[in-house]
Amino acid sequence: MKTVRIALCQINPTVGDFDGNVKKIIQFIKDAGKFNPDIIAFPELAITGYPPEDLLLKPQFIEDNLNALGNIKSIVDDFVVIVGFVDKKDDIFNAAAVIHKKEIIDVYHKIHLPNYGVFDEFRYFQAGTRYPVYQIDGVIFGVNICEDIWYPEGPAAVQALSGAEFIININASPYHIGKSGFREKMLSTRASDSSVIVTYLNTVGGQDELVFDGRSFVVDQNGDIFAAAKQFEEDMIVVDLDLDAVFIKRLRDPRRRQQVIALQKGKIEKIIIEGEKRRMGETEKRSPAPSPIHRFASPIHVEGEVYSALVLGTRDYIYKNGFKEVCIGLSGGIDSSLVAAIAVDAIGKDNVTGIFMPSPYTSKESREDVYELSKNLGIKVIEVPINNIFEVYLNTLKPEFTPPIPPLAKRGIEGVDTTEENLQARIRGNILMAFSNKFGSLVLTTGNKSEMSVGYATLYGDMAGGFAVIKDVPKTLVYEVCKWKNQKEGRMVIPERVLWKEPSAELRPDQKDTDTLPPYEVLDPILRAYIEDDKSFDEIINLGCAEECAKKVIKMVDTSEYKRRQSPPGIKITPRAFGRDRRFPITNRYRSW
Repeated sequence: MKTVRIALCQINPTVGDFDGNVKKIIQFIKDAGKFNPDIIAFPELAITGYPPEDLLLKPQFIEDNLNALGNIKSIVDDFVVIVGFVDKKDDIFNAAAVIHKKEIIDVYHKIHLPNYGVFDEFRYFQAGTRYPVYQIDGVIFGVNICEDIWYPEGPAAVQALSGAEFIININASPYHIGKSGFREKMLSTRASDSSVIVTYLNTVGGQDELVFDGRSFVVDQNGDIFAAAKQFEEDMIVVDLDLDAVFIKRLRDPRRRQQVIALQKGKIEKIIIEGEKRRMGETEKRSPAPSPIHRFASPIHVEGEVYSALVLGTRDYIYKNGFKEVCIGLSGGIDSSLVAAIAVDAIGKDNVTGIFMPSPYTSKESREDVYELSKNLGIKVIEVPINNIFEVYLNTLKPEFTPPIPPLAKRGIEGVDTTEENLQARIRGNILMAFSNKFGSLVLTTGNKSEMSVGYATLYGDMAGGFAVIKDVPKTLVYEVCKWKNQKEGRMVIPERVLWKEPSAELRPDQKDTDTLPPYEVLDPILRAYIEDDKSFDEIINLGCAEECAKKVIKMVDTSEYKRRQSPPGIKITPRAFGRDRRFPITNRYRSW
């Protein structure tokens, strides 16, 4: 039986941490070596971390990356190791080094550079032009990088027609809802169409707005997934690939013979990996890959998937930026409750502090919900009333504001507008930042995607902070994720009343979000259609939305771009997030109706 044993090392690198990344890679090589593999593979740009962005414009960064590759090369002996790095020739390339016997046998350059959504690789890299395949002990394989395999007639297809029996595709593919399933369908098609085994290796971890979900897997020549790594965790899977099965499949596919004849031979370069005789094809001399490593990790339910992405993204943002603790403004609402739960799962309850800042309009129920949440999570709550500070603001501004502002104790709606509401939010923002400065904790903001979309947030107020955990989570999904969390824990971590009481900013008497916004069940589909799907105004109306409602929402989205530009980074979980994913002009008079 002709087999190859491959170890896929799904690691969590940090951008620019060459020492840390090399140490991690070397440790994984040692751990994988215990299973006697033929090939050990690491993700795209594993040495630099992904995406390194404008660090790539620094020559010293490129040299440090090459030195790090040299350190890895020096410890590679009997295995073949594939590792992602930045290659330097007359230009720089997103590359994969093929290492054997302390030598770099070859370097593959990524051919298809993505330049859409969150990707900007044309800004930095030159595209590769070679389609190499590698032969060792009669076994032929191909290596390519991420986007290369998304093209039906791309490098993977060419390499398979050139004799490659399996493809190693290394990735740094960011997460969003539904992407894992889409990847699996696409790679299943690639493997089946080319009668080739595809090993898909993804990175894992958080990097600014992006979360990489891992979920590496192996697809056989029939398009069936037979091994998969964990999602949102570092992992390693060791798999024995049955190459005889690939040969049999190809014997039965006459179409492939015609494709091989038609293949432009000039594109292909076969590289022989020399060295002492390998044991590929001699499976009987070693035991099968251990069952704990050759696994099929089950995919996570969508709400759990989103929650796991938020926890991982939050943890890595905190730790990779040198923080140990966070503080969160707790209001008794669902958004701050979810952020607090995520923070506890990310860094532990002892490192999370809630700041409760009641105003004259804070309800008794909100107070109770804050303290019930803190008890459920086991976190400390510090109460800092803002009444006196608010009174000072009002009295200070009183001479300039018309009509005159009555004393706080006698305040009603008259003479009050969003200015006074925003004052309260900005007082709270100042208090949170004071705690951050004094104790070195990171402020986690609590606004959701629905609010950020329409500008239902206060600049320098509740938008103030270092990281916006649920910035890309629509309000309706916030509720679903909270319900999932309670169900998973088997108890009401998020207080029950928080799940059903009507949302309110509580910045004026009897305020409700619906005073300003459509109900979130109406708002979120409009936002998804306009922001993520780029539907026209007429198409949005055809979804069942009232014309005036749609006009109001779209105008709020467009005119709030200046606010979003000043908001903290937050974790991308939808197909199209604000920021690097959706770039919209602030100065803009276009209207779609």
